[in-house]
Amino acid sequence: MHPVSTAPKRRRLLDPGLVIIIVLASIGAGLTYRDQGMAAVWAIIEDDSLLFLEILPKVAAGCLIGALITLLVPREVIVRLVGSESGLRGLVIATLAGILMPGGPFTVFPVTVAFLTIGADAGAAIAFVTAWHVIGLNRAIIWEMPFFGPHFVVMRVGVSLLFPLLVGLVARWPRLHRKDVP
Repeated sequence: MHPVSTAPKRRRLLDPGLVIIIVLASIGAGLTYRDQGMAAVWAIIEDDSLLFLEILPKVAAGCLIGALITLLVPREVIVRLVGSESGLRGLVIATLAGILMPGGPFTVFPVTVAFLTIGADAGAAIAFVTAWHVIGLNRAIIWEMPFFGPHFVVMRVGVSLLFPLLVGLVARWPRLHRKDVP
């Protein structure tokens, strides 16, 4: 097993995802200006600024939850349960955690980053996020059950159960075939 650095990973302010968003927003602003004028562009900026202020506390709370997890859950527990050596059992644990995880992306993504930071591997993190997104028990009970009924929900969950495990295995695939990894 390779030693794991405890130093915090330095994050870049301008990463590829942000660059793509800036480019797309600029294109959208340019097209809106061309078609509807500057007043429309300012109206959109104003509306989006209000939306930003609404979601900011949720993002902050999600990041706080993620940070607290890194302090409350011992690294050894995460490495043992969902680390790179946890095998299929680790993917099952991550999948079940994702299915049971309440909340939206403002909670799930910081929690996922926290688990990665303290020793979960990419396969388990991907299985966790995929299970939350595809199966999500909270959403199934609150939204799907009233609209579609229990038969539909059981069928949908049943056919979806293997998917998070499969994507977790695929995420681990390159590592499984490298000769330099013990």
